[in-house]
Amino acid sequence: MKNTIRGAVALLCGMGASAAMAQSNVTVYGLLDTGIERVTNVNAAGDSVTRMPSLTGSFPSRIGFRGTEDLGGGLSAIFTLEAGLAVDTGSMGQGNRLFGRQATVGLKGDFGTVSFGRQINMTYIATLKSDVMGPNLFAIGSIDPYLPNARSDNSIGYLGSFNNFVIGATYSTGRDGSSAGGPAATGCAGEVPGNAKACRQATGLFGYETQAFGVNASYDILYGNTGAANGLTSSNNSDKRVTANAYVKVGEGKLAGGVIDRTTRAVTGLTESDLYFFGVSYPVTPFTTLDAQWAKKDVKNSGDDATLLVARLTYYFSKRTAVYGGVGRMKNSGLSAVALDAGGTAGAGKSQNGVMAGIRHTF
Repeated sequence: MKNTIRGAVALLCGMGASAAMAQSNVTVYGLLDTGIERVTNVNAAGDSVTRMPSLTGSFPSRIGFRGTEDLGGGLSAIFTLEAGLAVDTGSMGQGNRLFGRQATVGLKGDFGTVSFGRQINMTYIATLKSDVMGPNLFAIGSIDPYLPNARSDNSIGYLGSFNNFVIGATYSTGRDGSSAGGPAATGCAGEVPGNAKACRQATGLFGYETQAFGVNASYDILYGNTGAANGLTSSNNSDKRVTANAYVKVGEGKLAGGVIDRTTRAVTGLTESDLYFFGVSYPVTPFTTLDAQWAKKDVKNSGDDATLLVARLTYYFSKRTAVYGGVGRMKNSGLSAVALDAGGTAGAGKSQNGVMAGIRHTF
């Protein structure tokens, strides 16, 4: 009898474990994207360079793990662990973080999604559908490197969609714990006793989005502290971005654009600028897509402006594998030294021309 009872308990436990496993799933995914570029005027001497890019090709490379568990009643537990990769050297991205792109856990239901950890914030999400080039090697991320790296450490986030209205927000108690260098590492860990503003960050998003058209606006303010990069070495220093974005489908193509108003209060003083961008995406053939974009950075009370023109042609061998080629030009005015390529350099006041080509594979 005892053996029978033990056998029944073991069977029930096994069935329970099987049921739990059936309600959960984990997906391994990734993207590998690299190529080669040639860019002019990379220094004051006007030299050119040919190289493999590290930060991005047409998209940044990554490997990730995504999981869900059905908790019943329409509620799910979710997590994402995503690591950035530099295919040219095999090194880690995002300031040498292990899971620098995302490391979140949360709950998802009819109310939306609540998540905790290192996550993309609302500035990143706001431009996803209006920036036709995305995090391309030649794109608006070259003008403002924060845009493709808009993530927050130590944050709680919310994102929900209700009858095509989209609302979201994040709040970080310490926006960036890494000081390893690069646009994604600014050394502002926060969570300082007695200083409620040190390295805090808040972002918000509101919009209306359908497949045919959409508009949204976002707000992002981040504070500094001792040792933080970009001149934000006090919690009284701040960097604020307000964006307005829109897109519309026209036949098979898409027109999209926006404006990003930025105000930086750093130890070096007050800097204000507007970044305007407009692009078009059109499937030339069922396997080929042409993307083109114009952008301009207008620095207030200064002639140090920059204007970008870029085009990219992508050919899809399949849904997972594509090759691409692109051309671009960055016109620097005054003492502006904005590089055409993400992570690159430019001689002050020198315009840059560039060509790039690469291959992308997703899994």
